[in-house]
Amino acid sequence: MEHHHRGEWGSNLGFLMAAVGSAVGLGNIWGFPYKMGASGGFAFLVIYLILAATVGFSIMLCELAIGRKAGRSVLVSYQQVAGPVGTFLGFLAMLSPFLILSFYTVLGAYCVEYMALNMADLAFDVAAAAGMSGGDTFAAVRANQFGAVAFTFIFIFICFLIIRGGIKDGIEKFNKVGMPALFIMLVIVIARAVTLPGAGEGLAFMFAPDLTPLTSVKGFFSVLSTAGGQMFFSLSLAMGITVTYGSYLSKKESLVKNSLIIIISDTIVAIMAGMAVLPAAFALGGPDSAKAGPALLFITLQDVFNAMGPTGPLFGILFYLLVILAAITSAIALLEVLVTFLSDRIALKGRTPDRKKLVTIVCLVVFAEAALVAADGLGANGLWIPFHETGLPFSASWLDFMDSISEGVAMPLGALIMSIVVGWFISPKLIRDEVELGDHKMSSGLYGFFNICIRFIAPLGMAFILYGQLMQFFTVST
Repeated sequence: MEHHHRGEWGSNLGFLMAAVGSAVGLGNIWGFPYKMGASGGFAFLVIYLILAATVGFSIMLCELAIGRKAGRSVLVSYQQVAGPVGTFLGFLAMLSPFLILSFYTVLGAYCVEYMALNMADLAFDVAAAAGMSGGDTFAAVRANQFGAVAFTFIFIFICFLIIRGGIKDGIEKFNKVGMPALFIMLVIVIARAVTLPGAGEGLAFMFAPDLTPLTSVKGFFSVLSTAGGQMFFSLSLAMGITVTYGSYLSKKESLVKNSLIIIISDTIVAIMAGMAVLPAAFALGGPDSAKAGPALLFITLQDVFNAMGPTGPLFGILFYLLVILAAITSAIALLEVLVTFLSDRIALKGRTPDRKKLVTIVCLVVFAEAALVAADGLGANGLWIPFHETGLPFSASWLDFMDSISEGVAMPLGALIMSIVVGWFISPKLIRDEVELGDHKMSSGLYGFFNICIRFIAPLGMAFILYGQLMQFFTVST
């Protein structure tokens, strides 16, 4: 059945650019390098690649197939294939993007501020004149509540201008330009990073075989949960995006080929992001700087650009611009999950949805929750935070609180339930039937691999990842 109010991708290339764009975001440029730095480098990479090839592929194929089969929003799509359980899955898949947008837009806004700062440095040498380090800069950015809220509004307004045009004329058109531009800028930044004196140590940390962090049970599960959480966040799985984008996909397209292209492209960009960040961090800050956590993007790297001399601000502008592009491509995908839900809900009642009005409402609601995270300044400004008195990691800031519910619980729990439902209740054959529409065939070998992944590897892997995430968020540091 055609849903004329929804539209469709103009081309498969447009879908791929948008799908890869939704996956290539802050999870790659911000999350992958610092999590890799804190989780043993090469050991983290090995676990990440194994999870992407097994759990990531099987979950993505299911989500694309379920979305295309139903041709509706994530909630309705899951309801159609899984009944009452699908309602719970759909709820989790909409809760995640809603909560993620609360802090994702703020981090995107920080990148806009940093790009502006480096432009000011290029023109007026502001940071050097003020004697500001990366730490001083980040502290000032977080403390400036009005500035953080204002830049968050600017970031969300940019996303609003893109998605109000719809799937084909908004999201697809932007990604066809934004993704190639992001790739070119990433190559330029890598070329500079790997030629810094001492950068070889950072490359060795990433690629020299060393599985020491996996030799203990505690270390193995720590790397597994970190790599698993990163993979899900990076590939945009279990947050409604893949189901939503799949619902706009033509029946003529190959779901297997598209799944593989998205996963491979996203993984390549994640590794490239590591090559842009970690060698520079090692070169100018030493091994400890690679383990700086979330501060790696906003403190360590700004110090790197400050230390580069006159060309530093230019590379700072390029780097933060590519991060902004990555953040926008993912943010518009997260917003589209919510817009599609409202649009389809109105259409199912026999009315014609007003997309521009719906996009405006969604963006205003997201801005309201994001303003709270922005004003909090990552816990630096004394705002009340739920359960703060407990000292638990998820109570350190509003960002941590929102992240713990979405990435820590809703996403791995949703993927766990979905893999069990597909693998053991509705049967993997439902996915195969959708995959084989048209002239596409799923070989017995590939179907056997998918069957094993979705019935055994994905549920087991997701259970371990969920356990690791819960332990990470709900254990008080000593």
